[in-house]
Amino acid sequence: MGTADEKHPDRCRTREHLPTMLQREERTLETADEGQEDRMELELEAKRAIYERFAAVGRPPSVGDIAAGVGVAAPLVREVLLRLRSRRVLVLEADGESIRMAPPFSGVPTQHRVTAAGVEYYANCAWDALGIPAALHKAARVHSRCERSLEPLELEVTASGPEPSGWLFHSVVPAARWWEDIAFT
Repeated sequence: MGTADEKHPDRCRTREHLPTMLQREERTLETADEGQEDRMELELEAKRAIYERFAAVGRPPSVGDIAAGVGVAAPLVREVLLRLRSRRVLVLEADGESIRMAPPFSGVPTQHRVTAAGVEYYANCAWDALGIPAALHKAARVHSRCERSLEPLELEVTASGPEPSGWLFHSVVPAARWWEDIAFT
């Protein structure tokens, strides 16, 4: 019938088998770590491609644009986008691949427009409209409106911040709850 070790050679029955099993476990962990590092590197490259595209043209890249920029297949980019969404790095449209938000940039037209160095950007909200010049490290002009009066608002933003104004920023939803419905906030 054989011994227990013959029936199940992967089981450790004696101390002499322990080093071999530990080495096998270390190799598995190293491979997992390498896989994790590869995924993290790919996510970083995808984020870089997304933000570089927004910065250059004011619009989000397509899955194809990201795939070409990073040098991977489109299905892998779709997986990366879903992981970035789960980490709240960006917001996707219902199709699971079109970028709606990569804060502070909006992938869809909004009332909050920012013009910097001849490029027009959309911001997700008034707060993000101030974040775009900061992210770009460029002077910009914010075009928005007061939600109460619908009065148009224009604001110059320089490297040292926005020009003095009497504007007040008010958020109905506390910042800690923004991600509960980020498109509304």
